Amino acid sequence: MRFADDLAERRDLNREWVRQAIGQAAFLPSVPRLMLPPPTGTAKNWRAYRSRFIDPLRVRAGVRFWQAHRETLARAEQEYGVPAEIIVGIIGVETIYGQQMGNFRVLDALSTLAFDFPAEHPRAAERQAFFRGELEQFLSLSHRSGMDPLAPRGSYAGAMGMPQFMPTSWVRYAVDFDGDGRIDLFGSAADAIGSVASYFKAFNWQPGMPTHYPVRFDEGRLDKEALLAPDILPSFSVESFAAKGALLDGEAQKHPGPLALIELQNGEDPPSYVAGTENFYAITRYNWSSYYAMAVIELGREVAGAMGR
Repeated sequence: MRFADDLAERRDLNREWVRQAIGQAAFLPSVPRLMLPPPTGTAKNWRAYRSRFIDPLRVRAGVRFWQAHRETLARAEQEYGVPAEIIVGIIGVETIYGQQMGNFRVLDALSTLAFDFPAEHPRAAERQAFFRGELEQFLSLSHRSGMDPLAPRGSYAGAMGMPQFMPTSWVRYAVDFDGDGRIDLFGSAADAIGSVASYFKAFNWQPGMPTHYPVRFDEGRLDKEALLAPDILPSFSVESFAAKGALLDGEAQKHPGPLALIELQNGEDPPSYVAGTENFYAITRYNWSSYYAMAVIELGREVAGAMGR
């Protein structure tokens, strides 16, 4: 209730409305457990991860989605510079094109994480502060838009709609792309498409730039430790990449911007590597994982291929 009173005062919201909403939030005992990182020593496996998202069911659903919303996807690509296949990849990985948008009541999930975030998490204080901010945005958004704060359902982290936007992302990047005067990421595919494109434009998507290139190694010069040190942040020119033993071929040698060496582990087998561009990095701003970004890219390509593009 102190949080409710403080929120109402700072955001000039109706105090009783905020109190009543918060007062109906329920603690979800499964949610804090879901936020904990996997046990140390758990091997990452790109092939296993990929198989969760690139399968015939999701590809067929992607083809239906693209065919149904071809003009809207083309308009989003025209206005924001983000390729249709990246938008299709995001919405497919997130919710199978709206089929699985989450069954947790958003108010409950956000309240649980805002007030009962697991203390054993290595970044507990930082993450709890994040979810308090998201709960604040969710209640402010509900109050301003007239949305019933008890109605929306989403992920265990409080992400909502076809593109699984957190409340802050909804407020900052979501757009009314179907022109009906309101933003609906649950029921309007057009709003979801436009909002994903808007998000990527805000995170500096570069129209026409590939997301990644094949890379091979000159073992004699290879300094993999230095190449992997910046993680997924593009930090090397083509020349400095090559000086550390990471070699590119063809058009990739003319790439004008910085690159990152992306390592995708394959369990017991050798890792896979690609050279990630600033557009690869932009996808990781949606979900801070190179595995996620590659799944989005490859699902989009598979759907595009099935479309004959």
